Amino acid sequence: MQQNYFIVVLAHSLRGKLRRIRVPLTVVYAVMALALLGCFSIFGFVSSYARMAWKVANYNALRNEVDAMRTRYQRLQKVVNQTNQQMASLQLFANEVSVAYGIKQKLEGPPGIAEEGRLVPTYRESVAEFTSLRNYHGVENNFARRWHVNAQPGIWPVEGRLMCGFGIRTDPFSGEGAMHTGVDISAPTGTAVRTTADGLVEFVGWGNGYGQMIVVDHGNGIETWYAHLSRFSVMEGQEVRRGDQIGAVGSTGRVTAPHLHYEVRLGGAPVNPYRYLAKAGVVQLVKRDFPF
Repeated sequence: MQQNYFIVVLAHSLRGKLRRIRVPLTVVYAVMALALLGCFSIFGFVSSYARMAWKVANYNALRNEVDAMRTRYQRLQKVVNQTNQQMASLQLFANEVSVAYGIKQKLEGPPGIAEEGRLVPTYRESVAEFTSLRNYHGVENNFARRWHVNAQPGIWPVEGRLMCGFGIRTDPFSGEGAMHTGVDISAPTGTAVRTTADGLVEFVGWGNGYGQMIVVDHGNGIETWYAHLSRFSVMEGQEVRRGDQIGAVGSTGRVTAPHLHYEVRLGGAPVNPYRYLAKAGVVQLVKRDFPF
């Protein structure tokens, strides 16, 4: 059976000899197939590299955008926190003004009373009434001043180490910037948690990421929050005094280790509790970036 083939002629430039090489068609077809396969492989490699480079460029752009948004969020969170503190201060000031205005009305009487003739008290009666009110309010203010001192957070809620402070920090769960509205105090599970001021227990129960928590109302817009507790020692509506045990340290809610999350709020806005802790005169170890 005759087989088709190609003849390749090789000529030597010096010796002048000719050499003929027979190349079967199957070999030619095989070489062409391998060349075509190589072209497809090179094209696939180049296209894959280009696609990967495009994805990397998009990823870098998205990462830069996320970093910029995170920075903007942290700045906005700081502004919101400062605004909340200012609103809390204004609300407290408004309460004080309202109280002062109420006292003024008691002393001066309702508007238009001077025009009623017989209803206007004499000068001697006015002086006597003013003296009586001044003495009464003096005693009342002394009592209120003593109560106000005990209503200000003045002790540490638990014996432990201050692990994370108040302000912007990296959320250990999401890795994003987040506002930490209190302080975290590390302590073993079951350690006694005590109220830091006189007040009335406003809430006892579950608080989403806070876990088992207690809120104590101290009056004048002041509240303290105690979160991640393992158990409760008080009930809602119960009156407590500074130093009374209200619960125990635990790890309920969004936590990675047992500790107490402690907050101080003025007019509903969280403020830095460290200034109240510093007044207690207890030196504690501070370490940043501790979980909730």
